Amino acid sequence: MRKQQGSEWRSVREGRRVGRTFAALIALALLNGCSGGSQGQSANRVADTASSTTSTVAGAGTETPLPPGSSVDPGPRTMIPATRVLFIGTSLTAGYGLENPDEAWPNRIAQFADSAGLNVTIVNAGLSGETSAGALRRTDWLLRDSADVVVIETGANDGLRGTSVAQLRSNLTAMVEKVRSTLPNAKVVIVQMEAPPNLGNEYVSGFRKVFPEVAEATGSVLTPFLLEAVAGVGKLNQSDGIHPTPEGAARAARNVWPVLRGVLESVRKPVPAM
Repeated sequence: MRKQQGSEWRSVREGRRVGRTFAALIALALLNGCSGGSQGQSANRVADTASSTTSTVAGAGTETPLPPGSSVDPGPRTMIPATRVLFIGTSLTAGYGLENPDEAWPNRIAQFADSAGLNVTIVNAGLSGETSAGALRRTDWLLRDSADVVVIETGANDGLRGTSVAQLRSNLTAMVEKVRSTLPNAKVVIVQMEAPPNLGNEYVSGFRKVFPEVAEATGSVLTPFLLEAVAGVGKLNQSDGIHPTPEGAARAARNVWPVLRGVLESVRKPVPAM
């Protein structure tokens, strides 16, 4: 009987000890739940946040809210791809003679676009000394990567060399056709160029007509003369009298910006519905 009572007493004491331990564990769990101190909860919260961020970017209908009390910033709710603009051109496009390549006119266009709230990526494929024939040979290689807009600036060196108007027209047309074949959804922009006046009125006039004629025949967009109010202005050109200074390049960009802005706005990626 005495042994039985002792056993029962030990069972009661053991039950009380287990009860106290269980109560302490419950209190500790509640404390950690209120303060966010549990490593398990923190890990789950980060995992939930990552899942929510991914779902939000994926688009409408899959958005998952962040867990209550989360301090993690999921970032932008949408990710809009930039409009990719490829510039195929001569030393004028490459920024020949400029100490800072960012001062070339295509890069100025990028700055104007940014100020206008247009998200663009500029690919400057200007090459010094290149003629329209050289640009045509390079076109296939340049179109290996996709582009939303292709801007063609060529002819300046053709004019300096007196290349026939018929050859210039043929090369420019073939370039546009290559773009159409490779990137059928891309917008093509042709930059108007002019021949030096010392080559005679007939050549100068025929040269000038090539650009609007090719643009119309191929359904391309034509800009004004790139070097309007730049060519022949001493302070806007480098010592060679041909290549613009930074100020000249900025003015050249302003000459064509109104047309390019319209093109960029027409191909701007739509904001995904939330």
